[in-house]
Amino acid sequence: MRQQNSTSVTPLKTVGHATPRIDALERVTGKATYTNDIQFPGMLYARILRSPHPHARIRRIDVSKALAVPGVKTILTHENCQVVWGAGGISGGLQYNDDIKKITRQRRYVFNNPVRFVGEPVAAVAAVNRHVAEEAVRLIQVDYEVLGFVLEPEEALKQDAVKIWPEGNLSLNTQNQAQPMTARRGDVTEGFQASDQIFEERYSTAFVHNAQMEPRSCIAHWAGDKLTLYTPTQGISNCRSDTARDLGIPPEKVQIVCQYMGGGFGNKNQNQDADLITAMLAKEAGAPVKLEFTRKDDFIGVHGRWPTVQYYKVGVTRDGLLKAIQLRGYSGMGGYRKNTGSIGGIDIYQCPNIESVIYPVYTNKTVSGNFRGPEYPQGFYGIESMMDDVAYKMKMDPVEFILKNMTRKYRDELPYTNYSLEDCIRRGAETFEWKNRWRPQPGSDPGPVKHGAGIAFMAFRSALGRSNAVIRLDAKGKYTVFVGVTDIGAGAKTTMALIAAEALGVPLANVEVVWGDTDRCPYSVGESGSRTTIQTGYAVIQAAEALKRQIAEKGLPTGENVLVGSASPNPNLEGRVRAAYGAHFVEVAVDTDLGHVRVTKYVAVHDSGRIINPLTARSQIKGGVLMGIGMALHEDLIYDRRNGQPLTAGFYGDRIMTHRDAPDIEVIFIESDDGFGPYGAKSIGESSKVPAVAAVANAIFNAIGRRMKDLPITRDKILGALA
Repeated sequence: MRQQNSTSVTPLKTVGHATPRIDALERVTGKATYTNDIQFPGMLYARILRSPHPHARIRRIDVSKALAVPGVKTILTHENCQVVWGAGGISGGLQYNDDIKKITRQRRYVFNNPVRFVGEPVAAVAAVNRHVAEEAVRLIQVDYEVLGFVLEPEEALKQDAVKIWPEGNLSLNTQNQAQPMTARRGDVTEGFQASDQIFEERYSTAFVHNAQMEPRSCIAHWAGDKLTLYTPTQGISNCRSDTARDLGIPPEKVQIVCQYMGGGFGNKNQNQDADLITAMLAKEAGAPVKLEFTRKDDFIGVHGRWPTVQYYKVGVTRDGLLKAIQLRGYSGMGGYRKNTGSIGGIDIYQCPNIESVIYPVYTNKTVSGNFRGPEYPQGFYGIESMMDDVAYKMKMDPVEFILKNMTRKYRDELPYTNYSLEDCIRRGAETFEWKNRWRPQPGSDPGPVKHGAGIAFMAFRSALGRSNAVIRLDAKGKYTVFVGVTDIGAGAKTTMALIAAEALGVPLANVEVVWGDTDRCPYSVGESGSRTTIQTGYAVIQAAEALKRQIAEKGLPTGENVLVGSASPNPNLEGRVRAAYGAHFVEVAVDTDLGHVRVTKYVAVHDSGRIINPLTARSQIKGGVLMGIGMALHEDLIYDRRNGQPLTAGFYGDRIMTHRDAPDIEVIFIESDDGFGPYGAKSIGESSKVPAVAAVANAIFNAIGRRMKDLPITRDKILGALA
């Protein structure tokens, strides 16, 4: 597989060279200790009883038979545990903090009554072993008053729909108002009046689960009034502050430990109800408790990407210049609002008149939340499919349409710190041989197997922000870097070591990283939003500079002495916007007899700033692309409309992509250094998935001549469109 770098950055000594992960040996030999590997003497095991109904009021819970089972130590329900899980239901879907906790009216508890989706926790048992805990769960008797349910967001907003919350099914904002999210620029009415042609279309996307390899588990241990949680979290700092806030104890009384974890993709942000349930079980039982989720627990009990319905109206001049874009969108949030429910993508187009109105709606499906570029893959699928369709109807090459209309300033107002989007598109088109692969007449290939080409592009946030790092130097010449990262698969520990070695001017072998423990590590933003390399990496450079100043002043340490450099930077861009750029080009072969789609060529061109570790960076791009292909073609947590039951929970039912499904993916980096972040590094992890879904969908249209407007694009939908 050919890999390329196109660089305009000055080579560095350590950064920028392909480097195996510093913990690779521990991972591949089984020496790495994941949460579920940890054992304590006298540790109890926990299991959760989950609601079998999409919407029901609990009249009574009888736990007497379960408590009578030998070995059962404690049982929690909504009757004896009223802990609020703040991050699980937030006004406006914003970041959980003290102010948001105070104003949130539609609160989510660890145990709720009524229950609002199949899989919501009803009770938790701690017992001497797994078998006893499972037997006790089966013996808990719950008397439910089964209520009506609603699964689709547009249906939920109808006047006669079942109310999931007393205030209705439109989620409340930060002022506790039932209002949609709105954004406007210019005047769309005037824009449409100035347009020569106007196009309208509807697109929809499905609920897609994060499907990380490691199911959730948690171990809680109390020592007096101090709680230690071993949990696979993407951010130890945020998990500690959230847990302390929910339990009403000082943050210094909470220790979060996460040494290794098996992926997250946003599914393990902040704290989770599993953390709080385990903590309360351990407190009540007076013993360490381990809670383990099954794969089905993880699929229906946590969260995934919110499904959407998107209505677009687009106005253009006769030469294909955008004059107005209007979006009316609906996002299915499940029974609680864990994130904003926004639908991204419009801002990647230069257009004077824009209106976006998005309704975050409660339904009786599994809750929606963060998943690798939360609002973007589904939004980019909608808007880039729409624009591809506009280009086709205007008889324009989609690449030329994009070059005419793509963003050049953020929201047509703020300058970018650098701009290489056109370079990404032109380089990708050349490498992919776009003119040879794209069919000016979609569906024109002879025979049942038809080929087509698609493009999608992106500009994705790479903002600066607050983080911390500490570096200690001893007399033996060992540099120990303390950072609050957890490493969810993107190689954060290795990245921090590479940056530290470069900044200190020492060999990588002289650098040791301490991570994943709030009692040992300073604040880090956490592995979410593609921010760790940018923010914590920059803090590492600043800590290295502080340490070098001490060395210059005091000399190298001797004997038992050590030198310590620390930094807590919080830089800003002063009126500019920082973005990573990318363009994806896809060729597919569609068997029109079977409806089968095969990706035959994929080229991904990215400007992610300076590449810290090319080995990991390429893997990140490929992983995001594979997730995008799966979202486009397969993945959907399907519900039975008759009873509200999820039917496809799990890897097999959800049809998660495997190695056998993976096509060759050619990755090209156009490196840049805009003077910000650690040596100019930008975001990679999320941006790799953002354009992939739309690129595949556009390629399918080019192959068969039918626009596929509902995800996933399964065989039956293709055959139906061709019938």
